[in-house]
Amino acid sequence: MRIDHIEISKLQIPFTQPMKVAIGSIDGADNTIVRIVTDTGISGWGEASPAAYITGDSPETNYATAQQFARLIKGKDALAIEARMAELNGFTVGEPSIRSAFDMALYDIAAKAAGMPLYRFLGGERREIRTDLTIGQQATVEETVAQAQAIVDAGFDAIKMKVGRPGLADVAHVKAVRELVGPDIAIKIDSNQGWDYPTAVANIKAMEPLGLQYSEQPLKAWDHDGFVRLREKVDLPICADESVFTDKDALKLMRAGAADYLNIKLGKAGGIHTGLKINAIAEAAGAKCMIGCFGESRLGLSAAAHLAMARPNISFLDLDSCYHFKADPVIGGVEFDEKIGGLLHLPDTPGHGAEIDEGHLTDSI
Repeated sequence: MRIDHIEISKLQIPFTQPMKVAIGSIDGADNTIVRIVTDTGISGWGEASPAAYITGDSPETNYATAQQFARLIKGKDALAIEARMAELNGFTVGEPSIRSAFDMALYDIAAKAAGMPLYRFLGGERREIRTDLTIGQQATVEETVAQAQAIVDAGFDAIKMKVGRPGLADVAHVKAVRELVGPDIAIKIDSNQGWDYPTAVANIKAMEPLGLQYSEQPLKAWDHDGFVRLREKVDLPICADESVFTDKDALKLMRAGAADYLNIKLGKAGGIHTGLKINAIAEAAGAKCMIGCFGESRLGLSAAAHLAMARPNISFLDLDSCYHFKADPVIGGVEFDEKIGGLLHLPDTPGHGAEIDEGHLTDSI
């Protein structure tokens, strides 16, 4: 099955409200869509959603790199994912978002060729998967509480809170949300590298009575030693996110004893191919994984949800970016349950099941 041609397009969808974190802010999806078409007529869809302050790439660099990737793999075997990803990963050590888009399109093709939903193609079976919903950094505690109330009203059983403010400013926000939602809603905090070691210790100690699930990326991405010291100092589990892009990063973190959990994002890892390796390393070390997102539509989230479905060691889901879209450009794919907040439903159609309504696409080449 040969790659006949590759269509590269842009997808731009505004959010209902900006998502502010400690190191940046995003007010909409500015993504690159890839459709790989084979000589058999089977095609696969992928999506890149860069976050420059984390991944180091941008919509402009994704779009340009996609054209180079297309020339590199055109005419080659679409089912030889190992070889194709070796070529793409060898072409550049950067641009993880667009590498992820090509990766998920190749996996979409392979699962379609096998006549299987992607999670089955990856060796998984159907299980219940449920995502949290994120509260970005708000200016006041009252605004944070209002968002938490909306999440509870929508039936979610887990909330992720963006923290990382100076000093102990985060404590009042998290405390107010816990008082609102009671003890049965899971709350996890994500600092996005916003704290230094003393601030992380002070905040986590101050939040000890609040029954949090874990602290995500409390320190700078490079500070593995700080992660080790922090784990020795506090009881709350520590999750690494920006510290882990590749399986090599995962191996270093696990060897150092630097994290309890690892966050796989396809846009960081360069796709499912590396995401599987990260999970395998974490599982071998006795560590659970979460799976997260940047600003993907339901297309990118569908690929991530299939990976989560296929690997029970991926225990925590943060696949909520499309929840903030002003418009839904996706046909098929993962769906949010209408009654149970955060419960995700995957179709049993071959592949990851999602494609983009071409009316939402621009600049196809």
